[in-house]
Amino acid sequence: MKKRNMTAEDLLKLKFIRSVCLSPDETRIMFTAEVVSEDKKKYHSHIYMVNVDGTDLRQFTFGKVSDSNPVFSPDGGWIVFTSKRNDKKGLYRMPTSGGEAKLIVEKDGSYSDVSVSPDGQKVLCIFRKADDVPKDKDGKKEAPVFRHITRMFYKLDNTGFNPIDPGHIYIYDIETGEGKQITRGKNGERCPVWLGNGRSVAYVANVQREPDFHTLKDDIFVVSSAGGKSRKLKKPAGPVENIASSPDGKTIAFAGNDNPFDEWGVEPLHIWKVPVRGGNAVDLTPKLDRMTTDITISDAAEVHGGMKPIWSKNGREIYFQVSENGSTRIYKIRSSGRELRKVIDGKIHAISASLAGKNIVIASIISNPTMPAEIFVSSLKPGSKPRQITKLNEDLSKSVNIRKPEEMIIRGHDGYPIHTWIIKPPNFSAKKRYPAIMQIHGGPRVQYGHTFFHEMQFLAACGYVVYYCNPRGGQGYGKEHSAIIINNWGSYDYQDCMSVTRYMASRKYINKSRMGVTGGSYGGYMTNWIVSHTDFFKAAVTQRSVTNLVSFYGSSDIGFDLDREIKGSPWKNLDSWWEMSPIKHVANIKTPLLIIHSEQDLRCPIEQGEQLFISLKKLRRKVEMVRFPEEPHGLSRCGRPDRRMARLDWIRKWFDRYLKGKK
Repeated sequence: MKKRNMTAEDLLKLKFIRSVCLSPDETRIMFTAEVVSEDKKKYHSHIYMVNVDGTDLRQFTFGKVSDSNPVFSPDGGWIVFTSKRNDKKGLYRMPTSGGEAKLIVEKDGSYSDVSVSPDGQKVLCIFRKADDVPKDKDGKKEAPVFRHITRMFYKLDNTGFNPIDPGHIYIYDIETGEGKQITRGKNGERCPVWLGNGRSVAYVANVQREPDFHTLKDDIFVVSSAGGKSRKLKKPAGPVENIASSPDGKTIAFAGNDNPFDEWGVEPLHIWKVPVRGGNAVDLTPKLDRMTTDITISDAAEVHGGMKPIWSKNGREIYFQVSENGSTRIYKIRSSGRELRKVIDGKIHAISASLAGKNIVIASIISNPTMPAEIFVSSLKPGSKPRQITKLNEDLSKSVNIRKPEEMIIRGHDGYPIHTWIIKPPNFSAKKRYPAIMQIHGGPRVQYGHTFFHEMQFLAACGYVVYYCNPRGGQGYGKEHSAIIINNWGSYDYQDCMSVTRYMASRKYINKSRMGVTGGSYGGYMTNWIVSHTDFFKAAVTQRSVTNLVSFYGSSDIGFDLDREIKGSPWKNLDSWWEMSPIKHVANIKTPLLIIHSEQDLRCPIEQGEQLFISLKKLRRKVEMVRFPEEPHGLSRCGRPDRRMARLDWIRKWFDRYLKGKK
């Protein structure tokens, strides 16, 4: 059967695998898959189960629901999961043999970090109560009369205004649903885990008097599962991303570093351990110059973040992610700090993993450039390779011509190696000359890599050579690679992007007079910077971008923290803030520019795009703006499906107009 080309509508057909959990006896795997609703305006997610050998794949939950993050009971007889059914979120339990889901507790708020106690009788979680919202006579929610703001961190992209409740640890009885709040810190808590037999719980919190001035000063605490006074463990000041308890409950492993003044993600996160009963934390991976979390981005996976470290059952080994050289892999190290080695290797994106029982196998979610994420299983014996056991997206892969990227290293202006990928159109011919589009990633401290990217495949299917790279400033290639743009945006990152572009322009199959550039977030910043410093590109699309760093400082949900990256506040170091702002150089922009921005973007607020649009209109340049109502910063990853498709269509039409001459 002849395969067809990728379309924007194929995004609606994807099944997005979001979580994976291996049963205690290592025979079954629970996972969730997210799909687009029939009206193309929302998503539904359901729970599935499959045997580790790939047999007996069954869907467990159905309907217009959002079920997520199932976890097994210790005996494997049932699962607990979060779900949004009706207007409220709740905790549910369900037998692994199938049947109806039983509500444990349901409140107006959100549940996260769910786990079952070692005796199987209780559920641990973070619950964040929703604010009381006024309603009109018909029961519809109304905006409050006013909002009283006292903190810098008062809003969060894709969430809105932060609830009054910062989120605390609760423990619920599985049978009765009766619960108890066991922590009450004014700044909230996160990442709770059971210790040993379940009599105590460890968690992460920032307890600084003014946490917004010390955003990276996290601490780890232990508290009785009955509640009471918490005890702080001995660890250096610095961020903590995830924690995990050893099987005996005597040691905590965590991903973090010891730099509370780190710039925006420059210092690599390492794997540490700290004794629960006293003693200093120890860095188990001091020589690992890579991030021990997932920083590989894709429009077919959730925002980068990473999984918790996982202890082996005997407590001798710790498993964790490492993002390096365009891949996210699974590593392990002995809890003594020796024998660091790869467990799941290759040019892949290992999005998450799960171990259990005797640690004979590991279940994982893996994607690669020609395959959306699927469930894999592999032995933990050295040299074992993951075996795919689900094919939820098989129909797409069989019917669509998914192009394999060509990978290469291109030398920068100073000889620096730049990791680059090229996707050529279907039926590519070296005798033809094609228009080309450069994609630039956001962050800046993330990486493009060996993962499925629908947008790249779609644009290639539209007849463009699509190329993308990991310029200096991002993560995945060591601290030096990342740190070089501190207080220096638009320098080496710009030079690296242009070095790759010059290489592409020299290829005989590229029409160098018809090349375009696009990117989102920091990639949007770079797009703005490029077109304000060169007229090389024929057209550009800037998305959810930064244009004015001075106004970004006060308008972004996290902008107040940017003075760790751009040394000093705008009133102390205005020259740097203004010089690195593309809006300062706006008069230089001659390239036809499409500005795409979401109206509810709190990360890069829409005022950033508006400044650029009005300035270019005043200068009578070729510029248009497309605004997406209600959408957050991550429109391309988590926005309403019909709006995601519309976004892709606008990008295609803009480039078709200026790179192909189509109206």
